[in-house]
Amino acid sequence: MSVPSSTILPRSNLISDDADDLLDFDGAAEILRAWGAGLTPDADLTVSQWADRHRMLSGRASAEPGRYRTARTPYMAEIMDRLSPGDRAQRIVFMKAAQVGATEAGNNWIGFAIHQAPGPMLAVQPTVELAKRNSRQRIDPLIDESPELRERVKPARSRDAGNTMLSKEFAGGILIMTGANSAVGLRSTPARYIFLDEVDAYPASADDEGDPVTLAEARSLTFAHRRKVFLVSTPTIRGMSRIERDYDASDQRRFFVPCPHCGAMQWLKFERLRWQKGQPETAEYHCEGCEQPIAEHHKTAMLEAGEWRATATAADPNTVGYHLSALYSPIGWLSWERIVRAWDAAQGSDEAIKAFRNTILGETWVETGEVPDWQRLYDQRENWKPGIVPAGGLFLTAGADVQKDRIEVDVWAWGRGLESWLVDHIVIEGGPDRHEAWGDLAELLGRTWPHERGAHLKIARLAIDTGYEAPAVYGWSRAQGFAQVAPVKGVEGFNRASPVSGPTYVDATEGGKRLRRGARLWTVAVSTFKAETYRFLRLERPTEEERADGATFSPGTVHLPHWVENEWLKQFVAEQLVTVRTKRGFARLEWQKLRERNEALDCRVYARAAAWIVGADRWTDDKWRDLEDQLGVADASADPAGQINRQAQATQGKRQSDWLGRRGGWF
Repeated sequence: MSVPSSTILPRSNLISDDADDLLDFDGAAEILRAWGAGLTPDADLTVSQWADRHRMLSGRASAEPGRYRTARTPYMAEIMDRLSPGDRAQRIVFMKAAQVGATEAGNNWIGFAIHQAPGPMLAVQPTVELAKRNSRQRIDPLIDESPELRERVKPARSRDAGNTMLSKEFAGGILIMTGANSAVGLRSTPARYIFLDEVDAYPASADDEGDPVTLAEARSLTFAHRRKVFLVSTPTIRGMSRIERDYDASDQRRFFVPCPHCGAMQWLKFERLRWQKGQPETAEYHCEGCEQPIAEHHKTAMLEAGEWRATATAADPNTVGYHLSALYSPIGWLSWERIVRAWDAAQGSDEAIKAFRNTILGETWVETGEVPDWQRLYDQRENWKPGIVPAGGLFLTAGADVQKDRIEVDVWAWGRGLESWLVDHIVIEGGPDRHEAWGDLAELLGRTWPHERGAHLKIARLAIDTGYEAPAVYGWSRAQGFAQVAPVKGVEGFNRASPVSGPTYVDATEGGKRLRRGARLWTVAVSTFKAETYRFLRLERPTEEERADGATFSPGTVHLPHWVENEWLKQFVAEQLVTVRTKRGFARLEWQKLRERNEALDCRVYARAAAWIVGADRWTDDKWRDLEDQLGVADASADPAGQINRQAQATQGKRQSDWLGRRGGWF
């Protein structure tokens, strides 16, 4: 047997005997603490456990600041824990109502990864601008309020901190934040973790390079079974919803809760929420098992005893899917009474009911795609003088469709609630290779149309399609200036959050020379505006007797003049929405032509996109009232016979035109 070496013993005894002397200096205790902390292994936590222990909610980003408590939203525990490295699931899909705590759960995952399981992470919002906003309002407070994260992510003001608005470096990894509209951001780096938030608001294509979700997920393939992808969204339209497609391919989990009376486990359905007519405060949930009413104060105990149960077999065993409506919203958030009030308020409006189904129930909306009868539109034509803007029209936009031998332009007037009137239809002979055609189109930008109340209106924005001879369109648009002209590119798909995105800079040519950032291109989700137009055309219209009694047209009503011809009307309803099956078996919606020519519908879509770009969808009531005051429209009800002084009105419109003219030259 070998004899142990004794050469090290005296040194060990020396350290032991003189330990007090060796540690007798300032900072020794801190060194020992840090040394001990370094030797202590990290706790083996799941994401939900980490959030309960380390996450602090800031008053800047939360209505309930303070320590995060998973018990507040018990349904989020399993979803978060599926994101933990120890769980086998690779893709977690969450189709949900608005404001149920999903985004905070994703932020918990980000914090967990920085602290417990570092690696490259990609967080994607619908647009780069939203990614910047999310970084300021959510990610910065997440880091600032949690000491464990503050230690690992250096302050942005430090030199070489690696901490910018869209990038956060930490030991062992990096968080990249980007928008689904940026192909560069999506392919910037491999990522083990991918957080895709509000995927149904993503554009159909990222800078013409393909589906943003596919591009983002490709970043994680090299991590094989170690990757985690979290897809979250409020759904939109059936057949077009990304989140519904992935949820349908999953095991389709529902959150089952027990009845406080009989104990029957069930997932909550809106159809079983009942109330006395006109009394939303009486809302109660009726159990599927015993039919007993359940008061909302039972909800807290029901959520605590709830559990997720799969209701289908997943096509991909590595994918788990979850669905949750706002009926599960915790006490103090969205009550059953408020849900009933929202439902009652939505009655009579397809748009409001669609928003209710999407944001409250977390379900998709079914677009019928029913084609309006062009002969019915013919019978509904109205009489007003050609070239005159009716009283309700407050500003003009135009849509231009470039064809091989002509340019077709439709001018639309828009009023409150996006009520619209076709003001003019112009056909410019000669295609994009005819110089005079572009000159004639440019003249329209300076032309004015007389308003019924005396003022004269110019086109606020002309949207022109770039699908045919794009270089020529870019060159003309650049020459006119982008304040009044918007080159647009139509893409398939529905996008309710932002039907128009951009602008993005594209190269253009002038005299054979390529110009970097030569044109600013807007991308338009044409399916959204086509479906909206058909829905507006199907609105009920008051009869002449009802209008005489004071009835008004519904918001969105489309008014067509008596001079519009049959061919134009047939073009206006030349497409239908049909359901088709992809190669993978998924259903999707697609617009198909019923006839060859559809320029009227295309021009309407472009003019509608121009109204969006101008900002009409986001204007406040004060803005609309300001436009009405400038045109004297607010005085119309007090002067039904039109006995006002037209010359005085025109003078008023001219005087006020300076204010609005500086903001786009509309008068």
